This record gives sequence, structure tokens and C-alpha cells, in this order.
Amino acid sequence: MSTLFNMSHNATLLLWTLVTIVFLIVLISKYKWNPFVTLLISALLLGLLAGMKPLDVVNSITSGLGGTLGTIAIVIGLGTMLGKMMAESGGAEQIATTLVDRFGEKRVHWAMMIVGFIVGIPVFFEVGVILLIPIVFTVARKTKMSLLQIGIPILAGLSTVHGLVPPHPAPMIAIDAYGANLGRTILYSLVIGIIVAIIAGPLFGKFIGKHIVLEPPAELAEQFAVKGNRRLPGFGITLFTILLPVILMLIGSIADIIDPQATSGFTLFCEFIGHEIMALLIAVVFSFFSLGFSRGFTKHDISKFTSECLAPIATIVLIIGAGGAFKQVLINSGVGTAIAEIATGAHVNVILFAWFVAALIRVATGSATVAMTTAAGIVAPVLALTPGANVELVVLATGAGSIVLSHVNDAGFWMVKEFFNMTVPQTLKSWTVMETILSVVGLALILLASVF
Repeated sequence: MSTLFNMSHNATLLLWTLVTIVFLIVLISKYKWNPFVTLLISALLLGLLAGMKPLDVVNSITSGLGGTLGTIAIVIGLGTMLGKMMAESGGAEQIATTLVDRFGEKRVHWAMMIVGFIVGIPVFFEVGVILLIPIVFTVARKTKMSLLQIGIPILAGLSTVHGLVPPHPAPMIAIDAYGANLGRTILYSLVIGIIVAIIAGPLFGKFIGKHIVLEPPAELAEQFAVKGNRRLPGFGITLFTILLPVILMLIGSIADIIDPQATSGFTLFCEFIGHEIMALLIAVVFSFFSLGFSRGFTKHDISKFTSECLAPIATIVLIIGAGGAFKQVLINSGVGTAIAEIATGAHVNVILFAWFVAALIRVATGSATVAMTTAAGIVAPVLALTPGANVELVVLATGAGSIVLSHVNDAGFWMVKEFFNMTVPQTLKSWTVMETILSVVGLALILLASVF
């Protein structure tokens, strides 16, 4: 009898969750409501429908928002500053120029993928596109190659890092929700990420570049062509500055693997500097000198750069926080446990489940970040009831699902369309197909890795 009641109670909770998610999707995609407001209303609605006391729902929302943003807000702020220093100093330009010279014009599209991958580590996808579009136009003009053959590899590199590689907010949210190991996640994400970026970038880019021939928008091409002849920072110091946070995090993880009990002071120090917040803070302060003062910028310039880059990320931070609030209500209302019991009873592969949930929310809302935060809340309880699952691979599966099938409800779709001067059908055939290749090939590789 109690099992029957439990089943009907679980089914009711699932029904309310479904109603809430449909409500969330319709408000964001059809009525264009702000995702932050919509996520908060949806969290409130779900809590009340699931039978929570009104004040308990409010407390869940505040604790979920605060708990999610504790680390993520700092990571986003510092990562944005690092990206801004790279943009203002000409560091991104230097990396691209050097790689084009090293790889030669014939293999320049491979160099572009590496540029996207490297530059994408400290910056948001949108910021990365804005940083690198001048390089795409310049290289296409120099080499007389198709704009998409140069552009798709850069977009693939940026998008892969955005969805899979810490310290990006999306994978960091899942790492936090699932209790995954940061170092192992970085290691797996780099191995899998490079393979998927190669397939969706240079290989697909070469194919699609032959079928869709584009001219860059005249005003943009002109604007980027007349850039001042500024002296660029050295390639080595730029690369070191960008990769510094990743290097520090890996040092922390290696120390943890060698000495898990942290018996020595040296291990404790390595773990301290390897914490994502410390690693990014050290890298940002280092960038003030390596890409700031040493380039002739004054203290006022650096203060201006680091202040003005924070305003555009306010919305992203709030949406992530609201996603965390929704996640907490899912957990506190018992919905998370209900989903977990049904999924484990049906013996669903947790990697496939994580990918599918994130993909569904991504296609519906158009936001990789909303997909990742909401999916993390749904998948975490299932993962807790799945002994022996590789948590780090579930993080990557959630990330891969969150970048699938970008279409007209995704801001990135329109950004790429406008910058590359494409029609909507051309953007669907190039950008949307590339994102889907990244996601599906990523899932296949993650499932393959889980076997071993």
C-alpha cells in the first residue's frame, strides 16, 4: 500500500514539475520574459504546487540562490576581468597571428580551432566571439579562404570550452551540484573537448565552407581593417597568463591525488592556490602586470577596464543564481528524490539521462546556462542513488547536452548570424549543425570513456 501511495505521490510531483518547466519555457521563449524573473516565479510555483509551506519556498529560493552564487559569481567576475585584459592588451590578436604564422595558410583553420579553445578558457562564449571576430576577418582576408572555414573552427573551440571545460560557469555548476573532482573533470574535459572540437571545427568547417560562401559585413570588415598598429604582447607571456588558472587548478588536483590526507604543508599550499577562486584571482592580478603595466597601461586604465567589463555580466550572474534557486526548490520539495526513484527504478543510464535532460531544456529555452543549472538540480538526486557512476563524466554529459541544437531562441545564434552576415537558413545549416555535432559526438565519447 505504502509503495502504491509513494508511486502516486512521485507521479504527482513529476506532473507538477513538468507543468512548471513548460510554464518556464513558454514565458521565456514565447513571451520573452526575463529568465531571472521567470526562474524565480517558476521556483515559487513549483514549491507551492508540491505542497511546501510558502515561507519554506522563499527560504529554499534564497538559500539556493546564495549557495549557487557563492563560488560562481566570483569565478565569472574574475574570468571576465582576465578576458578584458587579454582584449585590451592585444593578447588574443597575438595568439592568432603567431599560430597562423606557425601553421601556415594551408592549415590555418586548425590554428583557428586552437585559438578558440585557448581564448575560450578565461572568457564567456559571447565575449570570445567579440574578441576573435576581428581575427576571423583578418585571416580570411589574408588567406583568401572561406569565412566559414576560418570561423567555424573558432566557434567550435569557444563553444566546447564553454560547455565542457572548468572554470567555465556551466561545468562549475554541475561540479558543485554533483560533488565532482575538479582536476579529473578538467583532465577528461580537455581530452574529450579537443576531439569534439576537431570534428565540429576544422573538419566540418572545411566541408560547410565550400557550400556556403559569405562576404563579411562591409562596415565591420572596414572597422576591423583599420586597427592601429599597436605593439602586441609576447606570445609566451600571453599564453602563460591565460593558462595560469588552469595550471594552478591542475597543481592543486595533482597534490590532492598524491597526498589525499593533506599531511604536508606543501600539499595544503598547492590545494589552496589550486582552488578555482584563488587560481583565478592569482591569474587576474598577474594579468594586471603581464598584460597591463608592462604594456604601458596606467593604473587608471586598468581600473577602467576591470570596472566596465563587469556591467554586462550582471544578467548572467542573476540567471545562474535563479537557476540555483529553482534547483533548491526541486530538492527541498522532494521532486528531486521522486525523479531519482523513478529513474533508478527504470535503470536509466545516468550519463544518457543527464545529457537528455540538459538537451531538452537547452532546446526549449535557448540558454546553455539555464539548461545546465536546471539539469544539475534534476540529475543530482539520481546520481546520489546511482552507486559506482563516474561523477566527472556525468558533469561532461550535462555540459554536452546544454550546447545541443542552438536555434532561434538562443542569443548566440543571432550573434553568429549577424557577425557572419548569414541568412537564418545558412545559420541553421552551419552554426546549428556545428553545435549539434559537438553535443552528440561529445556524448558518444563520454559513453565510450565510461566503459573504460
